[in-house]
Amino acid sequence: MSTHESAARSETVTLRMAKWLSLAAAPTFVIMALLTGAFGNGPMDMLCSSMHGVLSFDGMLPMYLLMSAFHATPWLRMFARRRRRC
Repeated sequence: MSTHESAARSETVTLRMAKWLSLAAAPTFVIMALLTGAFGNGPMDMLCSSMHGVLSFDGMLPMYLLMSAFHATPWLRMFARRRRRC
């Protein structure tokens, strides 16, 4: 195997890993948002939050939801490609 072939193979592996890593971001942030919504932000939530309750949209919950929306692009791109194939 030549140096050029080895570099090309390494680049292919790196691109595949980057693709899967980008797909992991959005679900991770959704899970973090669900856990934060279900269990709260912990003891510091009482000190930092002025509004408590079910519909409390302060703290980390909206940040996790926004981050999952921002990182949804790879998923949308993948669904669009699959839809074009059908």
